[in-house]
Amino acid sequence: MAFQTQQSETMADINVTPMVDVMLVLLIIFMVVTPALLTGFQAQLPQAVHLKERPEEDNRVTLGIDLDGRYYLNKVLIRREDALRLLTAQFEARPEDKVLFFKADKGVRYSEVLTAMRLARDAGARVVAAISEQMPGTESDAATP
Repeated sequence: MAFQTQQSETMADINVTPMVDVMLVLLIIFMVVTPALLTGFQAQLPQAVHLKERPEEDNRVTLGIDLDGRYYLNKVLIRREDALRLLTAQFEARPEDKVLFFKADKGVRYSEVLTAMRLARDAGARVVAAISEQMPGTESDAATP
């Protein structure tokens, strides 16, 4: 029995052009989407004088309201109707820390701020800390431990 070997004319190289095209499209998608994911809550905070400077911490509960009246819990957009339930869950998960840091755009109506503070109280917050920015040209008080 004789076997014949024929040399094939097929090319054995891998064509990487389609893979490069897909990778470039994915790169562009990630470049466009990433800044939108990182921004989260955007607001122009009210300005004040003699503030106590506190560094931003990721592990604290923060409720925000932007100029359009949208609610954010820890920089994540939430529905206003779900705010009480989600805040309650946050405070139940951390019974030793019932402090809510509250950020609201300076253009938000005062009645909306009062509604948010009522929600915080009903959810179990013992302290509501309003966050504002230091007025330019003024100095803040020394940070407390």
